[in-house]
Order: sequence, then C-alpha cells, then structure tokens
Amino acid sequence: MNRSKSLILAFAIIAVIMAALWVTNRAVTPKEAAWEDVLAEARQGGYKIIKTQDLWTSYQKDPNRLLLVDTRQDWEYRTGHIKGAVNFPIEPTWWSRWKKEKPLEALLGPDNNRFIVFY
Repeated sequence: MNRSKSLILAFAIIAVIMAALWVTNRAVTPKEAAWEDVLAEARQGGYKIIKTQDLWTSYQKDPNRLLLVDTRQDWEYRTGHIKGAVNFPIEPTWWSRWKKEKPLEALLGPDNNRFIVFY
C-alpha cells in the first residue's frame, strides 16, 4: 500500500511540474489590437498619437530633440532601424512592462519634457 501511495505522489508531482513548465514556456499571442484600442490605451496612459509625416518633419528639423525607442527584439533591431534609435526590446504583455519598468525609467532619464517616440 505504501508503494502505491508513493507512486501516485510521484505521478502527481510530475504532472504539476509538466503543467508549470507548459504554462511558463508557452508562447504568448497578444490580442490583435484595432486602431480604436490603440487610441483608447494612448488616452488612458496620457500618450499622444502622431502621424508618420509629423514625426518625419520633426526628425528632419532636429533629430537630437527626439528620443526614438525601438521596442522590437534585438535581432529585429539589428536588421534595420531608424538612425539614432535606441533598442529597448519589450513584449506586449503587462508582465513584460512591469518587469522592465525600472530599466525603462533609467533609459528615459529625468527629462519629462523630451519628445519620446516608441515604435
């Protein structure tokens, strides 16, 4: 009887470990955002949405006034990015944003009046 309890306990532990590995290692597929979702999130976060042409005009006038943050993965950034942009890879999940909050604060610095563009 003791052997069967040990066997059941071992299978239960293996099942829990497999479930934990599956949950923590599965790919996260973010919900596809509609333009209305982007605008709502921008309003909620106090962000301003600008048109590509407006960004280009501002970039041509004074590229040093802008902080361009490329949020794609390192390998994507290395394949091509806007000149002067810094790479800060971040996944589109709340966990990733929360986990990288302090490094992002360090990257952005204390200047709250700087024009920052995330792409």
